[in-house]
Amino acid sequence: MLDMFLSPWVYSPVIIILAALLALGCTKGYIHMLQLESYQLPGYFRWFKQNDNKLYTATLLVALPAAIVDAAYTFLRNQLPDASAWWGYAVSAVLVVSALIFMSQQKRQPAKKPLVYTARVKRLVAAIVVLEALVLAVATVVMYFYNASAIFLALRLALYALVLLMPFWVALAAAVMQPIERAIAKKYFKEAQRNILENEALIRIGITGSYGKTSTKFILGTILGEKYRVLVTPSSYNTPMGVTRVIREQLMPDHEVFIAEMGARHVGDIKEMCELVKPMHGLLTSIGPQHLETFGSIENVAATKYELIEALPENGIAIFPDDGAHCTRLYTTTEGLDKALFGVDEGEGRLVWAKDISFGPEGSRFTLCTQDGQEQECTTQLLGRHNVQNIVGCAAMALKLGLTLQEIAKGIAKVEPVEHRLQLIPGANGVTVIDDAFNANPTGARMAMEVLGQFPGRHIVITPGMVELGEQETKLNRAFGEQMASAVDIAILVGEKRTRPIVEGLMAQKFDEDNIKVVANLEEATQLLGTLTRAGDVVLFENDLPDNYNE
Repeated sequence: MLDMFLSPWVYSPVIIILAALLALGCTKGYIHMLQLESYQLPGYFRWFKQNDNKLYTATLLVALPAAIVDAAYTFLRNQLPDASAWWGYAVSAVLVVSALIFMSQQKRQPAKKPLVYTARVKRLVAAIVVLEALVLAVATVVMYFYNASAIFLALRLALYALVLLMPFWVALAAAVMQPIERAIAKKYFKEAQRNILENEALIRIGITGSYGKTSTKFILGTILGEKYRVLVTPSSYNTPMGVTRVIREQLMPDHEVFIAEMGARHVGDIKEMCELVKPMHGLLTSIGPQHLETFGSIENVAATKYELIEALPENGIAIFPDDGAHCTRLYTTTEGLDKALFGVDEGEGRLVWAKDISFGPEGSRFTLCTQDGQEQECTTQLLGRHNVQNIVGCAAMALKLGLTLQEIAKGIAKVEPVEHRLQLIPGANGVTVIDDAFNANPTGARMAMEVLGQFPGRHIVITPGMVELGEQETKLNRAFGEQMASAVDIAILVGEKRTRPIVEGLMAQKFDEDNIKVVANLEEATQLLGTLTRAGDVVLFENDLPDNYNE
């Protein structure tokens, strides 16, 4: 019995099976990153290149010990002819232990946006399995004709290569699957187009902007719900495939309004969304330096967001924020549409605005004013001037669609905070928490500081700064630090290298250096916070790095 287990025909397949499973298991992290990058290979490779890749380091540490043990026996087998089987099982043991360590590390670092096992992910995994099988088959055939007795060694080496080069195998599988995925996406896309156009009375509204899209669509959906039966794309669904799925699975014949959030990372993305949704009306929330890494310039951002307005029919409604910059310029140059401006304060040509704005632990209060002299007191659970601006923009669209100010105010009162966007959370031991952990932008960060400054008690902020701002990232984070200095008492900064500009901004405003705490990751920040807080403190979590950024 023992002789059977010592046979290379037993222990070698054990090693190969373990290594193959390990190679497949190591793909999870890379597939996750590919999914976060919307399956775009340029973004995937940019993530791999720009970040200190802890995931790849962990992958190497799984494969290398076993490879070293295997290589050692290869060199020593003439001196240790009777130890081959035991050496094989040693390799297996090292693989198992390494794999267990790898999996435990992954569990200790839960994803902020976990991998979703969609049909596309399952097809990608199948493609990776096929590639693995092809590599092993080629290795077997080549070694059989070269040296049949070394087949198992060749297979093991091929598997180590699979593990060590796993990020590239995932990319290759994704590239191979792209024509198939495009064909599948086109089929579903056309089906969704048919579904949305079947209801001729359906009011279709697109919302886009550099920031504020998700909050705005839920605000508008709640307000319009006072008069219409509304379907809003859920969560942060703002890609063609995500919105396609919503249309196919959730849009019903009795829906009267469909509101689609339209996200973009590249020029042309909004145009593709408009081909799907066929929007009748559009609301632009903002134009700013978001995703400059992929857009390249603020002009490209503006042009891409304006693709929504360009797609509207002649009788369409176009709503713009009066920002005195890109959005105002686009409003001025727009012709042939029923267009309107909005803003937080009164301004020339604005259809609707807010005045007497105040914030507190219960939310915000303001008076909604219209161009024809009407006024309406409004209350909302939402915090921040930018949220008031989002509400005012939605009020402009609602007025155009026939709602009264009273109906609009009633809807505003029902709006609930969107998770991680200035969400007020009662903390333990008398501590108030403001969760603004969704990816920060310069405008949102400035507004968060304003909100924090209006709360009583000590103010503590935890932030890693802002990302995806291209060449302006350092400059904008330094400005963030300068704004922070007048609003917070203690600044806990996550990531020494990334937050250095924030420290410079704080110090430029003579902020107490003893109250600047730099930590390595969010876990350390939370532990430190526990030692600092006392009753009456207000803690702001401003931004949380997405999973495709290392801390």
